[in-house]
Parts: sequence; C-alpha cells; structure tokens
Amino acid sequence: MKTLARARDKDEILRRLRSLRIDSPRRWGRMSVHQMVCHLGDAFRMGTGELTLSTATGLRHRTIVKWIALYAPLKWPPDIQTRPEIDQVAGRGRCPSNFADDVAEVEALLEAFVARAGSTEWPTHPIFGRLSESAWMRWGYLHVDHHLRQFGV
Repeated sequence: MKTLARARDKDEILRRLRSLRIDSPRRWGRMSVHQMVCHLGDAFRMGTGELTLSTATGLRHRTIVKWIALYAPLKWPPDIQTRPEIDQVAGRGRCPSNFADDVAEVEALLEAFVARAGSTEWPTHPIFGRLSESAWMRWGYLHVDHHLRQFGV
C-alpha cells in the first residue's frame, strides 16, 4: 500500500503534483485545477492541526468507511464530498493566487505533514476520527492521488 511515509511514494506524488498545469483539464468534479491545488493545501493544514474542520463522523465513518477508504484496494470514487471549510467551489478555504506559488506551497505543506512523523500527536480527522500516524500517511497519499487522478496526472 502506498503511503507518504515511504520516500518513493512521496517522491511519486511530488513529481505528479509538479506536472500539473494551470490548464490541466478535469475528468470529474467541480473544482478547477487551481482550486484543487488550494484544496490540497487546506487538507494538509487540517492534517497538521493548523486548520480545524467541522466533524461529520459517526460510528460507520469511523469504522467501516475508514477501513474501506484507507485499506481496501479500490480507488476513491469521483463523487466524494469535502467538508464545507475547504470546499473551494463554495468559496471557502484558501483562495487561489499564483498557480506556481500555490503548487510550491502544497509541496512545502506536504513535506511539513510528513516531517511530523514520529514526533507529535495527530489531530482527529473530521470524518474518520482518530487515526494513527501510519493511517494519516496513508490518507495523505490517497487524498492527493485522488485529486491528481481527477486532473489526469
């Protein structure tokens, strides 16, 4: 299973992220590529505890859905809804500014997220509840992979 805790998987994600272009066409969803980049930044801010999101969790999300999302050998489906605080289309979350700068910021946030490993307590995920460090690293990989696939990268 791929994870940001593994250097080669992290490097793959960073390479794919750097291959995005401002005109990369979306395959599904509502966000533009630039909105998606900002959404990824907000998600990593959530993962480092810098940004707190409203919870939408129940026993089913904290158990069955979490296990399927993180460990089943399936790609995340296109129609997953995000939390309102980081819904770029609704005008929430960080606003896009300069595309190259925003991509570089996501790279830095990803690196900061990975650097937390082994040295800190992790926040509670707004949907999955408490996650171990390895589950957070798995989530980080899968979340970015999902959105990169959204733009064919």
